[in-house]
Amino acid sequence: MKLNELTHNEGAKKDRMRVGRGIGSGKGKTSGSGQKGQKARSGVAINGFEGGQMPIYMRMPKSGFSNKKFTTNYAELTTGKLQKAIDAKQVDTSKAIDEDALVKAGVISRKKDGIKLLTKGELKTKVDLTLSKASKTAQAAVEKAGGKITFIEKTVAPIENKKRT
Repeated sequence: MKLNELTHNEGAKKDRMRVGRGIGSGKGKTSGSGQKGQKARSGVAINGFEGGQMPIYMRMPKSGFSNKKFTTNYAELTTGKLQKAIDAKQVDTSKAIDEDALVKAGVISRKKDGIKLLTKGELKTKVDLTLSKASKTAQAAVEKAGGKITFIEKTVAPIENKKRT
């Protein structure tokens, strides 16, 4: 057996249908698309369209729950970026650095739901930070440099159950 003698098993591979190749092919003229109209044209995508009738996915009641509105979106600050800002004297390390000071100095553009310190790059300077969150390795890097991190406690208002009458 040679490489050029290898073939598929009988019936394992089917030739593709060549449309629009004359009436004798069985798929000539309209190429199986019928005549005129939207579905005969290219680029038609009408999944879920029910001819103008209200589609079933809109008629059915909504169900399920999404936790998306309860997520927190943190602005990310890396140890390398912080060190670069300290070297450029954008932030003053003599006093505690909080989130507002980082935004004011232009180290990050906005604090979103808070700032999270991540490890990327090396931190050599002793700093006292007040942040929302930090990764364990970033916390260890700050403590290794002789600094400390104070976390901001977020208080969430309790949710009251609506009593049905």
